[in-house]
Amino acid sequence: MLPYLETALDAARAAGDVLLRSYEKPKDIEYKGDVDLVTEVDRASEQLILEKILGQYPTHAIVAEESGLRKSDSEYRWIIDPLDGTTNYAHNLPLFSVSIALEYRKEIIVGVVYDPVRPELFFAEKDRGAYLNGKPISVSTVDNLGRSLLVTGFPIRKREEAETNLQVFRAFTMRGQGVRRLGSAALDICYVACGRFEAHWEFRLHAWDTAAASRILLEAGGRITDFGGQPFDPFGTETLATNGRIHESMMQVLAPFRDK
Repeated sequence: MLPYLETALDAARAAGDVLLRSYEKPKDIEYKGDVDLVTEVDRASEQLILEKILGQYPTHAIVAEESGLRKSDSEYRWIIDPLDGTTNYAHNLPLFSVSIALEYRKEIIVGVVYDPVRPELFFAEKDRGAYLNGKPISVSTVDNLGRSLLVTGFPIRKREEAETNLQVFRAFTMRGQGVRRLGSAALDICYVACGRFEAHWEFRLHAWDTAAASRILLEAGGRITDFGGQPFDPFGTETLATNGRIHESMMQVLAPFRDK
């Protein structure tokens, strides 16, 4: 195990404990937009993660949801979401996670996603497989979109882009076995990695939502690209994560909506 992974696992567990301790308590909620919110627990979780990472690697760069970008000349950059699923958390809905990734020369080499409620700890290192609570995981073998269970989310700007979102949602509802919305993109992609879903698609996610889970999915045998099949960019605007077997079918459905 790389020391970077050990640091990420330690930070994720500690941040998960912070989230759980405050989970059922009254929350101080602020709004960054019409539907985009943040709690004091987001900030406390992020601060703890930063302290653990920078305590070990003080020269590394950071991209974090709440504190933004910490620039550095280092070839290593951590991408952090201290609470993916803040809306769920604020409503005491037990579907949220901590997401921590490490990027080296613009490639994600470590990914950790922790759901402290269940508790489920997903993690992966480049070329070393993907794991859930220490046991290897892999994507499903379903190769037919009509027999596939899919998952998605709507972006922060969903009110401005409602028509496209709903059209795509309807298209996949008609083509797939079913579509779910859970509220944590990091968990959505990890659930594809362990075979609970066959695919996840979403517009306008942020790097901290997807970076860690993307490495976990790849190590589990899945595929992640933009909607047109181009290499996945965590800082891009399109995320298509699948078991690989239905990837082309998913792209065919998404093709008419790419320019909207």
